[in-house]
Amino acid sequence: MASLTGQFARNFAYRLVAALCMALALLLAPTGVFAAPHAAIVIDARSGEVLFEENADARLHPASLTKMMTLYITFQELEKGTITLDSLVTVTKHAASQAPSRLGLKPGQKIAVRYLIRAAAIKSANDAAAALGDFIGGNQEDFARRMTRTAKALGMTNTTFKNANGLTMPGHLSSARDMTTLGRHLFYDFPQYYNIFSRRSSDAGLATVNSTNRKFLDAYKGADGIKTGYTVAAGFNLTASAERDGKRLIATIFGANSTAGRNAEMAKLLDRGFQKARRNAPLNPPVAPGATDAMVAEAAPDTDSALPEVEGGAGKTLRVTMAMASSPRPQARPAALSPETVTAAAQAVDGMQDGILGALAEATGTDTLTAQATEVADAAVPAAALAVDGVELASASTDGSDALPSEEALAEAMANLPADALPADTLPGTAQPLPFQIASAASMAPPKRRVPIYDDAANGPAPAEQQEVVSFSTSGDRHWAVTVGSYNSSYEAEKALLKMQLVESATLSASRPKVMQTKKGFEATFVGLTQDQADLACRRLQARSVTCFTIGE
Repeated sequence: MASLTGQFARNFAYRLVAALCMALALLLAPTGVFAAPHAAIVIDARSGEVLFEENADARLHPASLTKMMTLYITFQELEKGTITLDSLVTVTKHAASQAPSRLGLKPGQKIAVRYLIRAAAIKSANDAAAALGDFIGGNQEDFARRMTRTAKALGMTNTTFKNANGLTMPGHLSSARDMTTLGRHLFYDFPQYYNIFSRRSSDAGLATVNSTNRKFLDAYKGADGIKTGYTVAAGFNLTASAERDGKRLIATIFGANSTAGRNAEMAKLLDRGFQKARRNAPLNPPVAPGATDAMVAEAAPDTDSALPEVEGGAGKTLRVTMAMASSPRPQARPAALSPETVTAAAQAVDGMQDGILGALAEATGTDTLTAQATEVADAAVPAAALAVDGVELASASTDGSDALPSEEALAEAMANLPADALPADTLPGTAQPLPFQIASAASMAPPKRRVPIYDDAANGPAPAEQQEVVSFSTSGDRHWAVTVGSYNSSYEAEKALLKMQLVESATLSASRPKVMQTKKGFEATFVGLTQDQADLACRRLQARSVTCFTIGE
């Protein structure tokens, strides 16, 4: 009896070991009838032309290629200013429970957005991607719905998302064509962040992470991204980008049998694309969601742009050429204004006053450093001096502190503005918006000092001195600028500039506000600064949780 029992136990053990070995073999080598469905496509990134495709529209499992959409939405939030690279994310239990690959996050842990981006893009960490999704969307389900909506807006017609990291779930599907479309949008819509996909390793806060795509990046000439993916259901996936001899290609492979096989197949696919791609293909960048045709860039983005991050803040110096190609002669102002023009000018002043008061209301919120600035302003003598070519909105007090005018004083000053003080190009119906600039009162009594908000504690209050209205110049070394965001309309950009002047006049008083239209919208910029002034202004704005960038030659 004991012999029969022992034999039965041995047979059961042998069968169990055999079953486990078979399961392990299927996991490690998904080939033959168990191989994932295969798809491939390569396009010319410049024109969007398809150079080769195979099964490109089949709805398949994208695996970690999903993280490209999670990062795309994260970049959207960074650009809008709703979050910064230094925003702290509290890791949820859901994010911390994700299966490997992982960064090793714990529930309740706080970690900066910049580290989660690096871990998700470079290491393909599932917990990091889930943490970003929960932080931005509130939970997995709501963030997945936003991912799907964004996919539709980008033209990804065969894609539905169910999570932020790509772990297999029912209905979580995409196609090779859709992932290639997403890769192209990442390249054109966020060139300032794109180089994260070419990094071989990076500091992710908890550890230094290595790229899952480093073998292909090192082996294929011109490769600079983008994302790998693998699950049993998906096989080995890759969306890659490469540039050679002025040609830029983006390609996607679904369902390869191994990492080495996927990389070899991608190399052949890109080689085939470079042979077929036209040398002078037309540039036809994709339109970002919410952009209009007038905002689409006429030239390819700078692929050498680095991730805009510095220690302790979100700003980075982007060096661009500020030289003017031409200097048209300004139109002469009329000697006198007609009664009709006076009426129109008064209406324009009323409209500008409403915008100024609205910006003042936003700039004097509670529980912020701005509220402290308002307390100092209330104790100061209101400044109401006006300039011929602009309106004085803030001025420097004689003790070096900043004084903001009260709303009543500002309203009275605006109401008393002479009708002939407005230049012709500010009247309604012209193409130019109403300009504004900082002007200083001729003399002011020093306010009562309560909190040293703006002064450098090491230097003490500045000595009293006579203030004068001066013109701004971008000559000499004053060719640096500070950009504080991109907005949907010129009005919103001007309002943002006015608000920043009010709350940070100590460092921006030497600048000139300027609105520039770009493919992203209307960019709010302060120009006419030295490099030191621009760097200081940006650092102080970052301390107020304002995302900004310095620009200069």
